[in-house]
Amino acid sequence: MAKIKTLIVFDFDHTLVDSNSDLWVVQCAPGQRLPDWLKSSYETGRWTEYMGRVLAYLGEQSVHPEDIRTVMETIPFTDGMVELLTFISQNKNVIDCIIVSDSNTLFIDWILQSGGVKSAIDCVFTNPASINERNYIEVQCFHSHGCEHCPVNLCKQKVLSDFREMQASSSVHYQAICYVGDGANDLCPIKILKQGDIAMPRRGYSLEKLVSKTKTENNTLKARIVPWSSGMEILEELHALL
Repeated sequence: MAKIKTLIVFDFDHTLVDSNSDLWVVQCAPGQRLPDWLKSSYETGRWTEYMGRVLAYLGEQSVHPEDIRTVMETIPFTDGMVELLTFISQNKNVIDCIIVSDSNTLFIDWILQSGGVKSAIDCVFTNPASINERNYIEVQCFHSHGCEHCPVNLCKQKVLSDFREMQASSSVHYQAICYVGDGANDLCPIKILKQGDIAMPRRGYSLEKLVSKTKTENNTLKARIVPWSSGMEILEELHALL
């Protein structure tokens, strides 16, 4: 029998948490800073490869995964997000919730566990991270794709589209999708939202400006646009959808 639910999709950095997990990890480095040669090795659109080098450097400085975990657990959740995730975890019969992020599996798992909110999340789509035989953290690209608007390792539109299809094949259909994000790579998935869906860009962040520009220039966005500042505002919209 078909199930009709609501889907809420979260970005992670500067959305669920009020910082960038990949930058937060720099606190583990000697003197809490990275050497210039490492910082200047970043190439546009290739952040995941750069983070691989950062994590290898931390390993070489004898920073162990458990030290990194301790630091990651101090990252603050964005205002109201723990309450929002708690509400979601109490209503799993009608809400599915996924994270689509350019962070990595270890960071997200550690942070969700420390916040006691892991049960709210059905799936996390992000760059796979693991601890290798040298006790260093390694990170890999999530997937390859053909979208020319997104970083080489992750197209969030493809992830959302594939997830929706996978769920439909299991007879789970979404009466509405609520997409919550802050950054430029969150625009691509918002483009496939339909009427009745909600796109929620964080106030004062790049996604809000991009959504506004896209609406002005070609008005191709079908979802209702609702900017947010705290998780409580998202919770209000979720209540209305249900």
